Amino acid sequence: MAGQTQEVTQPYHKGKRLMDTLEHLLKRASILLDRLDPLLPQIAPAPDWGAATAFRWQHRNGCGTLRTLHHLHRISLSDLCGIDEQKARVTQNTLQFVQGRPANNVLLTGSRGTGKSSLVKALLNEYAAQGLRVIEIGKDGLADIPDIVELVAGRPERFILYCDDLSFNADEPGYPALKAALDGSLTALSDNLLIYATSNRRHLMPEYMQENLATHHAGEEVHPAESVEEKISLSERFGLWVSFYPFSQEEYLDIVAHWLRHFDAATELSADLRREALQWALGRGSRSGRVAWQFARDSAGRS
Repeated sequence: MAGQTQEVTQPYHKGKRLMDTLEHLLKRASILLDRLDPLLPQIAPAPDWGAATAFRWQHRNGCGTLRTLHHLHRISLSDLCGIDEQKARVTQNTLQFVQGRPANNVLLTGSRGTGKSSLVKALLNEYAAQGLRVIEIGKDGLADIPDIVELVAGRPERFILYCDDLSFNADEPGYPALKAALDGSLTALSDNLLIYATSNRRHLMPEYMQENLATHHAGEEVHPAESVEEKISLSERFGLWVSFYPFSQEEYLDIVAHWLRHFDAATELSADLRREALQWALGRGSRSGRVAWQFARDSAGRS
């Protein structure tokens, strides 16, 4: 009987040890998964779409999310002076988009302070009531464009994915991501999403003298170097190019006069204000709309 009891208890103890070992391993695995969970890609939660008209895409704890923006720049289209042609082209494209008609991705390039980003803000203020929404995205977030497309697909609103002051070096990850999103990826942008980008560089990338020297001629034809072709290939994927140029002295003063009236600082530009505005621009090294707005704020505050 004692031998039989020993034969019965041995398998029991072996089974118990095995269960204890498995339980220990499961606890270790659970702890490891808890530590790995913050490092794994997360599904971006949908924001409260009715809480705001503008959003910013950002990463938190390894998860891309849309943060609502509430304190927006309340600039209007009528505040943008000296860029009537550019304003008309981009406004028409945006109106087509808001109305559900075909429209193009837009690249706004040119001199600093001439109203590129202000135009996008003014368009949001103009058409927000008709369903226009803007999602601001940094260069480091461009690789997440497919996630944003999935997030807004099927929504009734019309979204502009807005990237300000965009430029790349050739080895930056956002460059191929944006290029594929614009035209080249197997998946297309959703019908309710367009990309608007501003840049001081027309081709979004630095250009070097040796690249131009590599351009060759075949008869009367000009064949750019491959590196030049690569840089052009990104910007040309935007359907609408709009260029902004430096303001003349009189255009700059007209913008100063507009903002002085806006701030109730002066109804007309006196000789003294004219001289002060030109000195302000000389000190800043630029006659731009931004400089005109800054001078008007300073003048209105002092008066």
